[in-house]
Amino acid sequence: MNIPVSVFSQVQADIQAVESLMLAQTNEQHPDLQAALELIVKSGGKRIRPTITLLVGHMLEAPQDKLVTLAAAIELLHTATLIHDDLIDGSLLRRGMPTLNAQWSPGSTILTGDFVFARAAKLAADAESIPVMKIFSQTLATIVNGEITQLFSGHCQTERDNYYSRIYAKTASLFETSAWTAALISPAEEKTINSMKNYGYKIGMAFQIIDDILDFTGDPETIGKPVGGDLRQGLLTLPGLYYIEDHAQEPEVLQILQGDCPSSDELNCLVEKICASKSITKAHSEACRFIEQARVHLESQPPSSERHSLETLASFIVDRDL
Repeated sequence: MNIPVSVFSQVQADIQAVESLMLAQTNEQHPDLQAALELIVKSGGKRIRPTITLLVGHMLEAPQDKLVTLAAAIELLHTATLIHDDLIDGSLLRRGMPTLNAQWSPGSTILTGDFVFARAAKLAADAESIPVMKIFSQTLATIVNGEITQLFSGHCQTERDNYYSRIYAKTASLFETSAWTAALISPAEEKTINSMKNYGYKIGMAFQIIDDILDFTGDPETIGKPVGGDLRQGLLTLPGLYYIEDHAQEPEVLQILQGDCPSSDELNCLVEKICASKSITKAHSEACRFIEQARVHLESQPPSSERHSLETLASFIVDRDL
């Protein structure tokens, strides 16, 4: 996913400042730590979370210096979670480049992620807002608790509420924080702050649903895993949940509903059925509902280039190729 040029152009200079601030967090640290963070930052990435922070902050007239600092904190937090996630998942590539754990020992990788978490927290504190610091630490706890819950929960869980809780922890919580904290450091009223929080939450939920759809419809080389990769690991996402609801009597579905994950051959068959079913369209419609709700939360703001970019960004999330 490439952020639309019209959106990115508004914050391009700020994003460069954000990346410079991220890289500066290893100044006077161990050379290998500096090299690792430089590799990670320069490997690219969508920078969608700091883009949201910057656009919301500019729209609400937040102080520029604190806004850039907050955006860097948000992206460093995201970076730290990716470092740990790649190690937990055993991923050797990200964006076509070797992950840190593909080159370093598990211990070194964990410590690097810990360092990045610490520097993200330091930058969040530099925003000089107690509410921001509380939300930042709460978001980190939500992300980690979500990962632990997923690791220790049984596979092939079919409860829709469980799915929504999981994608909130995994993805939407940080999108929510990206918009919410930007509003908090601005002179905005409480109603506006809550609207921005809800905007971030809604687009974050939609973003993860689309990612889960692409797990079934995307190019395996592009997404870095086989079609239906989550389901093959016992992780039911929205397309699979819709399929189970609509095909409760099929043998593979009955097996899942009884608490057992299908065999490898049965999973191959189930993945093919989901890809050919209406479940993909139904999941996409759900993501679109979240996006429409997100756009409503922007309507209270007067027309501006930033509001337009936030609306464009929301729409683009569900327009990615399926």
